[in-house]
Amino acid sequence: MTKTHNPSPAGAVLVLEQACCWFERIAIAMLLFTTFLVVLQVFARNVLQIGLPWADELARYGGLGIVYLAIPLLLLRGGHISVDLISSRVHGRLGRGLRLFNELMILGFCGFFLVGGYQFLLKAGKFVTPALRMPNLVFYLPAMLGIALFSMVAILRFWRVLSSQEPVAGVAEGPTP
Repeated sequence: MTKTHNPSPAGAVLVLEQACCWFERIAIAMLLFTTFLVVLQVFARNVLQIGLPWADELARYGGLGIVYLAIPLLLLRGGHISVDLISSRVHGRLGRGLRLFNELMILGFCGFFLVGGYQFLLKAGKFVTPALRMPNLVFYLPAMLGIALFSMVAILRFWRVLSSQEPVAGVAEGPTP
C-alpha cells in the first residue's frame, strides 16, 4: 500500500513567504529605478529644458509594481493597517466569526479585482502605452501578479481562521530573509 504525501501547511506558508519575498525584492528594485527616473526627469526638465515621456511612463510602471508586488508580504505578515477597535475586544465564537467575515471580505476583494482586471485587460490589453508602445498586458502585469499572490495569502489566512489556527494577523511573522 502506498501512502500519499500531503504537503504540510508549514510548507505552504514557507513557499508563499518565499514568493512574497521575491516580489518584495522586485518592488524594491522598481522603487530604486523609479526614484532614478524621477530625478532624471527633474534634471531634464529644469536643466536641459526637455521632457522625457518615456521616463514618465516607466516611472508609472514602477509605481504600479511597487504597490502591487509588496502587498502580498504585508498581508502574510499582518503588516497592513487595520482597525481592530471591535475585533480585538470580541472573543470566542463571535470573535472567530468576525475574523472569518474579515478574511472573506479580503477574499471577495481579491475576486472582484481579479475578475475586473481580467475584463479590463480583455478590452485594454490590445492597446499599447503612448511613449514606449508597451502592451497594456505587460504594463498591468505587476498588478495582476501581485493580486494573484495576495489572493493565495488571503486563502491561507482564511484557512487558518477556519481551522482555528492562530495568529491570524500575521501568518508568517518575523524578519524578511
